[in-house]
Amino acid sequence: MFAVIYRWRLHEGKEQQFASSWHRMTEEIHKRCGSYGSRLHQADDGTWVAYARWPDAATRERCQGVDPEALSSMREAMQRLSLRFDAR
Repeated sequence: MFAVIYRWRLHEGKEQQFASSWHRMTEEIHKRCGSYGSRLHQADDGTWVAYARWPDAATRERCQGVDPEALSSMREAMQRLSLRFDAR
């Protein structure tokens, strides 16, 4: 299994836009690319954290351009993004 941990800071007032777009994107990725799913949480420090699970890194790399509109909406809401990869 391969996991990716995402952490975002969002622009104030854009939280619902981000969460809705994230859920839409996650559903499409699961349907089209075979991910094992992802979960989104808001941390105590106000950042948003998600973790996504994949069969392997190659499957994740092949999954590109699934929902450009949802991705654009998420990016509009973000101040910044950080990633962490973990292969097990």
